[in-house]
Amino acid sequence: MSKKSIFLLAIILLCSGLFAGCGSNDNKAAAPAAGGKKLIIYTSMKESLISGIVEGFKKKNPGIDVDYQSAGAGKLMAKIAAERQSGHILADIIWTSEVPDFYNMKKEGILEQYKTSVFKEVLNPFEDYDGYFTAARLGTLGIAINTDKIKTPPAQWSDLLKPEYKGAFGIADPALSGTSYMSVALLEKQFGWEFFEKLHGNQARIGKGSGQVVDDTASGELAASLAVDYITNDKIEKGAHIALYYPPELLLAPSPVAIFKGSPNLDAAKKFVDYLLSQEAQTLIAGEGTLPVRSDVKSPAKFKLPEPADALKRSIKINYVEMMASKETTIKKFTDILQGKK
Repeated sequence: MSKKSIFLLAIILLCSGLFAGCGSNDNKAAAPAAGGKKLIIYTSMKESLISGIVEGFKKKNPGIDVDYQSAGAGKLMAKIAAERQSGHILADIIWTSEVPDFYNMKKEGILEQYKTSVFKEVLNPFEDYDGYFTAARLGTLGIAINTDKIKTPPAQWSDLLKPEYKGAFGIADPALSGTSYMSVALLEKQFGWEFFEKLHGNQARIGKGSGQVVDDTASGELAASLAVDYITNDKIEKGAHIALYYPPELLLAPSPVAIFKGSPNLDAAKKFVDYLLSQEAQTLIAGEGTLPVRSDVKSPAKFKLPEPADALKRSIKINYVEMMASKETTIKKFTDILQGKK
């Protein structure tokens, strides 16, 4: 066996070990059932969300067996790459919040074109929508503050340059968090690199994952952070002394869903996409403290989220293809600025 073959086999075995049982509703690694009849979903959505949606789908479609794996988008894409090398993607559906990944997969020809029958009922953040992927959630990011440390809520992004945030505002590392990368790209488009230079002047800090900067805000290590809606709202539900505020220029991170080309369960996969965009499933999404893609689904008042249509209108617009192409350059420049290397 060649060194290349041995290396490839090692990657596949490693991915199999990493994902065995991860987020699966039967605690087994996803594998195609005989005849490919088990619908397999890869998702970065948290367990409490995906499990409820899968159970709801199964009740609506009792003849369809479903399994899923929940993990970070980066790990999922690594698994998919290894599976492609071995000749077969095991999943039927992919649902994450890393929009550039979907443009890449579309470009590489591994997604099935499917224009859902309920498309006219949902909000669409993609101007170039063609059915290869559809937004199933409108994730938002705002400024999370520790309410014991910050008494005047931020109203503008420029408020982060005030003395009370000096050395105490955190942004997750965009090299580790796709959501953070999208936020950095959006803020740079709206305000330019000068905004990040000013943040550096106020001693803003780079954290690790999106969850960690919210944890650090809740603990008081940070006074505030750039924060994902459902992560922050989950902490608030558990009693953390934090609150989430949205400046007028909204950071929107859509979560697309797509079907893999060649899926042996194409009809079932289409039914799942339709269900995911239905009022029932979108109500479950809203209940997790993040925005649905339907205007006829209301978020619980306790989360203080903007209305989906208003969020889409207020969101900073960006060319996702260009954002995808400049990812490495953008991350390096952001890191250099905040680490004072510029």
